[in-house]
Amino acid sequence: MDIRSLRYFIAAYECGSISGASRRCHVAQPSVSTAIQQLEARLGVRLLERHRQGITATEAGHRLYPLAMRLSAELRAIDGLFRTSTPATPVRLGLMRSLGAHRMSRLLKEYVNRVEGLALTLVNPEEPCDARIVRAEERDAREHFQPIWHDDYVIALPAGHPLTLKARLALEDLDGLPFIWRHPCAAMDKLGKALDAAGLSCQVRARLRTIEYAQGLVAAGVGASLVPAWPQILGDRELGCRPLAEDAFHEVIGIAWSEQTPSSALAPLLALAKASWEAADQAGSGASISRPRATAASWERPSP
Repeated sequence: MDIRSLRYFIAAYECGSISGASRRCHVAQPSVSTAIQQLEARLGVRLLERHRQGITATEAGHRLYPLAMRLSAELRAIDGLFRTSTPATPVRLGLMRSLGAHRMSRLLKEYVNRVEGLALTLVNPEEPCDARIVRAEERDAREHFQPIWHDDYVIALPAGHPLTLKARLALEDLDGLPFIWRHPCAAMDKLGKALDAAGLSCQVRARLRTIEYAQGLVAAGVGASLVPAWPQILGDRELGCRPLAEDAFHEVIGIAWSEQTPSSALAPLLALAKASWEAADQAGSGASISRPRATAASWERPSP
């Protein structure tokens, strides 16, 4: 069995599209498609269903994925066992809170796999570091910036809550509503200011830091909360997520760095960030929420 075909299959499975796998593997789309078709022919099963929005794994594809991942990891282990050790490449990366464990783990996994001998240290974004993953408005005027994700924010309600019958919510709908408040959170701070300006207030039932904890409390019926429209949140059947009519709660998150020319160790991370941004821009937000379009060029250069 061709390990290259398995690698392309893994990339397509995780990216959800042939084009995404093509960018990750740095090969043309026909090469990815051909390799996966050859793998399907060898196994005698359909692994991926193609459609207009991308691809969806079949039952056979879901069964193959963990086996392919295990084999890929074992091959890397064998390669590392006999390869002459290389000097470690230290990189300090600052991370803001509430980035989302799932997407950050995928990004960091790809980054580690692309840089041989990478010694990655994660720190708070305020500490000395080679680059920082922060909100666009938090970057220093002297820093360059490459966006990665665009986060729209929605009101998460317990499933079956009367407000889920509305397509969009107004600030007035939040007046007196039991609420899970998060801090620090720039979007939540903006919501608080908007409520104060309108003379409205929520009933704060809990104050906490993490999005995942807020998601769990909303599902338990403790109250509503303002959360990012991540796929794992929108797909939670115990929640009903609705956008606010004001449509002002969104933010761009990306990598900020100060050097004019990124180091060879940092460049692969910037390439991954750019690919993620371009893929999201092509696919849309994935939710029924409009968002402004932006190009990487509008963010890359530091302010004069």
